[in-house]
Amino acid sequence: MANSRGAVLVTGASSGLGHATARALADTGFTVYAGVRSTQTAERLTREIPGVRPLILDVTSSDAVSVACKEVREQTGPAGLHGLVNNAGICVSAPLECVSPDALRAELEVNLVGTVAVIQAFLPLLRLRSAGTPSAVPAGRIVNVSSGIGRVAAPFLGPYAASQFAKEGISDALRRELDPRSVSVSVVEPGAVMTPIWSKVSDGARRVLEAAPADIAEVYRARFEDFVRQNEERARTSRTRPEQVAAAITHAMTAQRPRTRYRVGPDAWVASVAARLLPDRALDSVIRSQFRTADTAAPSRSAAREESR
Repeated sequence: MANSRGAVLVTGASSGLGHATARALADTGFTVYAGVRSTQTAERLTREIPGVRPLILDVTSSDAVSVACKEVREQTGPAGLHGLVNNAGICVSAPLECVSPDALRAELEVNLVGTVAVIQAFLPLLRLRSAGTPSAVPAGRIVNVSSGIGRVAAPFLGPYAASQFAKEGISDALRRELDPRSVSVSVVEPGAVMTPIWSKVSDGARRVLEAAPADIAEVYRARFEDFVRQNEERARTSRTRPEQVAAAITHAMTAQRPRTRYRVGPDAWVASVAARLLPDRALDSVIRSQFRTADTAAPSRSAAREESR
């Protein structure tokens, strides 16, 4: 390998968190295999990040995963793979009543099943890296990028929350199955970050309402559209940058004792604490208050008296 730190694979590296992570790891001295889905994106990435090695990788295709693994194995040889960053993901935003089974399957295929498939394929290469490494320091590193939504489920993000809660559980199970002296497992939980995923979420959300039966769409329309607007605004005004998430991932790849979890951004920390300390009903009230619109606001006392008559 050209770089002494070793090789790292980053899935979903075309933009956003994956792109920032690929750049940060390359700047740190790693040979970075950047998973993308098209040759056009691969060519662009080569121009944008010097030294990166684009890798065509659709995590939902077992054939694509196998081909990518074979390519990395041939290029890394006995040195194996130092790290794997599972960042590829999509986000379906919709009232759960309006989510089609196909949309739910697609969310889980990318965010959960694809993550596990990539881990299964590349884990032997991560174990190769541990040969000859001091036993107190894990050589192979796995980082699964989750979300604060994997701690506290937000309304209208049910499929995404399901995939992130599952990713948290898979990560815990895997960490307890693997020898920590050989391969470590860390979870990175970002809060709101302005990345291209949110424009895709907003576009997809509007299409969901258009496709839903009119009577069902009207039940949710005001709250859902308000939620989409507020989510976009939170991401747009967030002080948490992709580079901060990349820095957390870089720490997990370089520290002698990587943390099991990295929470990035104040909202990610708040979600973690709230999930541990607040009763469900109290947490429900807090979340509803954040997305309250005119048609869901609590009635005034006079209105309440009128309704009770």
